[in-house]
Amino acid sequence: MSIFKIYAMKNQILSFIAIVSGALALVGCGGGNASQMAAGNGQLVGALPTSRPGLNRPYGMISIPQGTFHMGPSDEDINYAYTSRNRQTSIMGFWMDVTEITNSEYRQFVNWVRDSIAATILDYKDPKTGSLDKKRMAGIWREKNINEKLGQMMLSPDDRLMNRIEIDPDKLIYQEEYVDYKAAAYRKPNEPRSKYIIKNAVKVYPDTLVWVRDFSYSYNEPMSVRYFAHPAFVNYPVVGVNWEQATAFCNWRTRYLNSFLESRGFSTESSFRLPTEAEWEYAARGGRSQAMFPWGNYYLRNRKGCIMANFKPGRGNYPEDGGFYTVRADAYWPNDFGLYNMAGNVAEWTGSLYYEGAYNFSHDMNPDIRYNAKKSDPPRMRRKVVRGGSWKDVGYFLQTSTRTYEYQDTAKSYIGFRCVIDLPATVPGK
Repeated sequence: MSIFKIYAMKNQILSFIAIVSGALALVGCGGGNASQMAAGNGQLVGALPTSRPGLNRPYGMISIPQGTFHMGPSDEDINYAYTSRNRQTSIMGFWMDVTEITNSEYRQFVNWVRDSIAATILDYKDPKTGSLDKKRMAGIWREKNINEKLGQMMLSPDDRLMNRIEIDPDKLIYQEEYVDYKAAAYRKPNEPRSKYIIKNAVKVYPDTLVWVRDFSYSYNEPMSVRYFAHPAFVNYPVVGVNWEQATAFCNWRTRYLNSFLESRGFSTESSFRLPTEAEWEYAARGGRSQAMFPWGNYYLRNRKGCIMANFKPGRGNYPEDGGFYTVRADAYWPNDFGLYNMAGNVAEWTGSLYYEGAYNFSHDMNPDIRYNAKKSDPPRMRRKVVRGGSWKDVGYFLQTSTRTYEYQDTAKSYIGFRCVIDLPATVPGK
């Protein structure tokens, strides 16, 4: 090798060592990463959010992947040819509750509203944050004189049974607040934001009398007394909750989560909500695009003769499927997405307005028709899509494509709900 080549190689090695040494010196002296260095030199490197991502998998929920399916009946149904016409639809991914919201979960909402009202009356709130003072609220309902302090929350003497002092369910009111994004999308210049902020006062306690009111000439009083209150039913789906109460629950669940995330310096998440009609059907099918039921075609029993869901077999053999009324929210087998009781047990509220011809004009990407009716609106505008069939329905209503409706201010003993939330499949960087 010539002396010139040796000299050139020596210079290259020395240059490399100098570059590495310089880089290490910058890092060691607090030079930071390349983006920080570039930012100090007037370069465009982007700005990170001030909070950290904090929610990966919501508790009790499962990820529903994005996909495309054929929405509507998988077989010819002349009666429903114009109310649920088969069409190809694409759905963005989301997270969904594995089971219907249970009595236990809804009771957490009721207790939070109860405690929040009591804390306001007693002035037991943190003056800095406005949240409940947990130390002062601990054990409050076991105090002997608490009924005297919270008399305005209790039933009046004329409404008491055996002079027992109890909380008046009508006093448990949740103040719901949210932004109407669909209306705000058409906001005119200089219009105040307050015009699109919706505020509702919603009574949250379930209507326990639905068990009696829904069935004439039928003895169901024990369910009315025990279903929401007795420990035996804690894991059963909540019923007696109308659409407005279900949306208030979603609003509270968002508020409850984001308050915690903010207190820990994490970023807030998108809102919990009721699924759209299309999202519900897509999730119920579990990837079986042309199947009649969540478990496939065409029967309500498997090859061993076992009934696949909680409904009304035959002409009224209610106990044949293992449950006389409802069953546990996690009973039977889940579908291929891991969701329980997407057919039977209780029918479920969706966020969509019921309109017969909706399939003819709604978009093929995340289709939805949403409208929160006012009290002055005609009854037709208060109809909300209900899906899934229930413990008191025949097998037809268990089909994933069957559409029906109920009025948003009406509660039933056979209608519950579950929530969804829009989240990335994984937190960036994890």
